[in-house]
Amino acid sequence: MTDTASATREDLRVGGPVLSVRDLHVRFGTEAGSVHAVRGVDFDLHPGQVLGIVGESGSGKSVTSLAIMGLLADNAKITGSITYNGQELLGLSDRQMSRHRGTDIAMVFQDPLSSLTPVHTVGDQIIEALRSHGSIGSAAARKRAIELLEIVGIPSASTRVDSYPHEFSGGMRQRVVIATAIANNPRVIIADEPTTALDVTIQAQILDVLKIAQKETGAAVIMITHDLGVVAGIADEVMVMYAGRPVEKGGVDDLYTRPLMPYTIGLLGSIPRIDSGEKRSLVPIEGTPPNLLHEPEGCPFAPRCPVVTDACLEAEPPLQIVAPGHAAACIRSAELRRIDGAEDIFPVPPVAVGRLAQLPREQREVALSVENLHRHFPLMKGTLFKRQVGDVKAVDGLTFDIREGECLAIVGESGCGKTTTLLEIMEMSPKMSGNVVVLGTSVKELRKKSEITKLRRNVQLVFQDPMGALDPRFTVFEIIAEPLQTYGMKKEECEKRVRELMKTVGLMPDHLNRFPTQFSGGQRQRIGIARALALNPKVIILDEPVSALDVSIQAGVINLLDQLRAEIGLSYLFVAHDLAVVRHISDRVGVMYLGKFVEIGDVDEVFDHPTHPYTRALLSAIPVPDPAKERRRQRILLSGDLPSPLERPEGCDFASRCPIFNGLDEERRNRCRTEEPPLVPTGADDHQQACFFPEEKLVTAQVSTHSTTDAHSPTRTNQERNTR
Repeated sequence: MTDTASATREDLRVGGPVLSVRDLHVRFGTEAGSVHAVRGVDFDLHPGQVLGIVGESGSGKSVTSLAIMGLLADNAKITGSITYNGQELLGLSDRQMSRHRGTDIAMVFQDPLSSLTPVHTVGDQIIEALRSHGSIGSAAARKRAIELLEIVGIPSASTRVDSYPHEFSGGMRQRVVIATAIANNPRVIIADEPTTALDVTIQAQILDVLKIAQKETGAAVIMITHDLGVVAGIADEVMVMYAGRPVEKGGVDDLYTRPLMPYTIGLLGSIPRIDSGEKRSLVPIEGTPPNLLHEPEGCPFAPRCPVVTDACLEAEPPLQIVAPGHAAACIRSAELRRIDGAEDIFPVPPVAVGRLAQLPREQREVALSVENLHRHFPLMKGTLFKRQVGDVKAVDGLTFDIREGECLAIVGESGCGKTTTLLEIMEMSPKMSGNVVVLGTSVKELRKKSEITKLRRNVQLVFQDPMGALDPRFTVFEIIAEPLQTYGMKKEECEKRVRELMKTVGLMPDHLNRFPTQFSGGQRQRIGIARALALNPKVIILDEPVSALDVSIQAGVINLLDQLRAEIGLSYLFVAHDLAVVRHISDRVGVMYLGKFVEIGDVDEVFDHPTHPYTRALLSAIPVPDPAKERRRQRILLSGDLPSPLERPEGCDFASRCPIFNGLDEERRNRCRTEEPPLVPTGADDHQQACFFPEEKLVTAQVSTHSTTDAHSPTRTNQERNTR
């Protein structure tokens, strides 16, 4: 741990905690029994401090925050103590708690759309928060609402104050929620997964806004998230939760550099790293968290722990101090000091290397080729007599190919056309604008529906939401066997094939007759992959296949995809917004913006030497699970959101947000406004980009860094620098 970080935390403790939680327990009464969701949570939160709470889904993170806010359902039984500035909050009525909510303790929820009332303007909702907790006139409240919107970075705040939530993008809505939360200068802000549903560029903006909000109010912050990279960049202390209780707690530097609980070690090892091009298998944490209907006997992590002993099963280990400022709930913590990484204790599969690994790309067969693909949606106007008034150019001239055994990833913000591209490929319509060639057969040459059906079996799709993609009324056997039966396979052969597929994806063949609801999220995604493999396709299209999974489960699915590609020679078209996952699994990457590629090439070349300013902004926005590196990293914050395809600019689509554009002279700006930059080679093999001036420095106003220059400041400072 650095001296600066140590000094900062000591300064935060001066004056005592603003919020204290002691022996917090939360039980929910259900038909099956009492669920012990939170079991003995303890922590102190000091003014200006950021406490990160991490753990898998169901570990009790959100329930803890809702208990602090007094927002749990009536069937929740809460015991223990929660004190704010020495005043006990447990036992207060809802009316009494409402005096603290919004003024002393505020909360930023995960879904901004459900947090805002759709029938009231955002200004009215901020004004309501102001006037409910203080005596302020309507004119002054409106002025303060506009000021708050300006603080969180809403452009044209004086006019947008009268807009409704649906008129804002997801990132802008989350800014409004933060503005509402800080309206009354609370001393504690609880942020529950505030960036989960957002693009990486918007996530970076929201985290920056949270830091500004903390600086404006001087508040302490509880950051609840599953993203260990976010925690590394924003937290002072970290609490890891498992099975409803803390299992490790300490300063962010200590916990990341020397974790002393196997669960924490596994979590850190399961994360793909954007700052490393090394091809390695991720650390999977096999199994699932325990059912909290019954109190765990022994260590709750024991069934999944790689270093479990008989002593671990005798009693649940308490959270105890194992080093100054560092506590862990593991009887083997002292032994874990000697390990260098998760690979030393967790069984990590070897790196999958297939027969095509050493074969140059140009010598491999083309599995899928897309040529000048366009997808324009007509914009209609009128009620009785409709007329076309424009086009939405969702996909606007994509060309790429995928070779045998290769993975091409398409990345970009929501709305850039990634999913539309996948759907156009799967549609395989001879009438499409452009062409798709599968294994040498052009879709344009197909005339009969049977020919399209036959070709489509070679290209299969794995969806983002495994539960939404699987029919809950079908058993696993029926789900996987359906495409086999559609193509005429006999029942006996079907059962044998389904059992083989389940074994291939790491599922128990004996579970054939179970329903999707009886499986975990990671297991359901494996079922979806097994179904996609049923017909022995050559190409699998993966639409955000791991975004809905915890990092520990995500690691197992990614390892499986790597293994299948090596063993079977599959080709992948992989769509994702997590660039760390993309770097780990992909061979090539295409960066997409408003329906076009702005950069494409070998994944290591693009990530290590990005040239287009949009690519550089995306890469800088991905957090790294390393506190020291996060403090040194410089972030390129893009202004505004992705432009609407309805109002595409003339010339360069990215000019309105470009961190290079504002630093150009008028002549070069005019070129960006009037000419569309084509994809051109960068000089490296298989690397193209579409920017006229990629070598120009970024404008200083677009760049922020997380370096802490003042050890006595509880918030990170934003320093403006040039970067390249």
